[in-house]
Amino acid sequence: MNTLFLLMVQYDGKAVIPLDRVCADYMNLTVEKFKNKCLHGEIEIPIVRTGANSQKAALGVHINDLATYIDKQREKATKELDKLIGR
Repeated sequence: MNTLFLLMVQYDGKAVIPLDRVCADYMNLTVEKFKNKCLHGEIEIPIVRTGANSQKAALGVHINDLATYIDKQREKATKELDKLIGR
């Protein structure tokens, strides 16, 4: 399955997903905690501002970046499993 395609279906083809949706659906974190982890490099996913270039602009994650993040997490988990079972 293609992660990007599945995300496009899940988010009705939107290019940028609001942070609150990303956090609720995939991160199990508050928006503030997610932003802090991104700023400190604990989560490697860019946050984009939508709309006017100001502090009050809505924040989100581009769908390609979310798909890449999910695929990288899956790859890490697969490698870990392979080590555990001796593959």
